[in-house]
Amino acid sequence: MKDRGLGDTIARATKATGIDKFAEQVANGLNIPGGCGCKKRQAYLNKVVPYGKK
Repeated sequence: MKDRGLGDTIARATKATGIDKFAEQVANGLNIPGGCGCKKRQAYLNKVVPYGKK
């Protein structure tokens, strides 16, 4: 799957390194409603910094 923007690139990198699981565990441990917010951040970054659209 091709990255649509910066959010997809960061999400792929954090998944490969395991940072995504760590962030989710921290959010759950701190009882943060809605988790770590990774999906919202990914969508926002894809919108702000898209690839291939000029």
